[in-house]
Amino acid sequence: MSTFAAVDVITAKRDRGELSAEQIDWVIDAYTKGDVAEEQMSALLMAILLNGMSGPEIASWTTAMLNSGIRLDLSGVGRPTVDKHSTGGVGDKISLPLAPLVAACGAAVPQLSGRGLGHTGGTLDKMESIDGWRAMLSPAEMIAQLTSVGAVICAASADLAPADRKLYALRDVTGTVESIPMIAASIMSKKIAEGTDALVLDVKVGSGAFMKRADHAAELARTMVELGAREGVRTTALLTDMATPLGVAVGNAVEVAESVEVLAGGGPADVVELTIALAREMVALAGLDSDPAEVLRSGRAMDSWRRMVAAQGGDPDAALPTPKHREVVVAEASGVVSRLDALSVGVAAWRLGAGRARREHAVQQAAGILCLAKPGDTVTVGQPLFELHTDTPERFSLALADLADAVTIAAPGTVVDPFPLVMDVIRAD
Repeated sequence: MSTFAAVDVITAKRDRGELSAEQIDWVIDAYTKGDVAEEQMSALLMAILLNGMSGPEIASWTTAMLNSGIRLDLSGVGRPTVDKHSTGGVGDKISLPLAPLVAACGAAVPQLSGRGLGHTGGTLDKMESIDGWRAMLSPAEMIAQLTSVGAVICAASADLAPADRKLYALRDVTGTVESIPMIAASIMSKKIAEGTDALVLDVKVGSGAFMKRADHAAELARTMVELGAREGVRTTALLTDMATPLGVAVGNAVEVAESVEVLAGGGPADVVELTIALAREMVALAGLDSDPAEVLRSGRAMDSWRRMVAAQGGDPDAALPTPKHREVVVAEASGVVSRLDALSVGVAAWRLGAGRARREHAVQQAAGILCLAKPGDTVTVGQPLFELHTDTPERFSLALADLADAVTIAAPGTVVDPFPLVMDVIRAD
């Protein structure tokens, strides 16, 4: 590999130049090995945030991060492989019912997931509410479970795109998280490394999402779809609404309980709708002729869930954690709920202990919020709007402050036209 001077790479991007594939390969490799200093990579990341990257640059950056580690070989699992990635939201428990549902349709779903940070919940944190369940699997264990069960939800191995792990931590402390090229490369390097044949992206839009604007979300989605196509991974992206929390439950154990309701044939309509919409895209990319809605009704997805949980040491029949303290927030006026702000609810759940401010912090499995009225619902004075859960009651005051302006109640009889849950679908050309 050619050797470059870090300062030359930094100044090239500072001056709005286009980095060559050789420069990108070198700087990613050198930074991963510790030969490029943190302050130098920080300067380069800020230059990228301010000046952007071309399509070829983003592709080269993604490939360089992908090549910093191993790439799993899932060719022996005996089923077509397809995964889903969400950019994160409030009440976004969709991976939990989705993975076993798509497995019941005949695919293998290698759902490598992460932990929550800030107001967006982490899939692994939710799953760890289940007694005995373990997140850490070796690649061999993961492949064996995909072969026997068809679905796995687990932590990504440290050997997958290790450059991204190091860069992600640096972006978090240098104010460079918002770079669309960096977000796209971060997500896609990890997803391509896991070896799946196909991928469906759930790109959230709205107050509770990372992308607040639809045009920014669409740009991110298109970039990721193109990156997948370049690497031979069939990729589709859905832009979905995150102005309002998904479902009723926001937290950890409460979201597991709601996911099980969906698998049992119930659950909130929006959670069911998005689960089926994503499943249909995944099944189509996998080349399978199966109707996810019918499979969900049949109970086969619940069977897959129970096998998946048990395979990772969990007890699917165990009682989920319950909070030591609860508090109810009631409506101060009668009328129609016209707005329920996802960000406010997400932050309040974080305050209660459902999330973490730093990666090393623990979460409370029983903490969370039940959203008891959603946009379009009619409420009366004194009717419960939220039920707050925590093991540490001193957290209630801050959470209540976050929820003070979370709900708008319009005059009785007001007609609320909700945003469509699936706003757009972006496919490779």
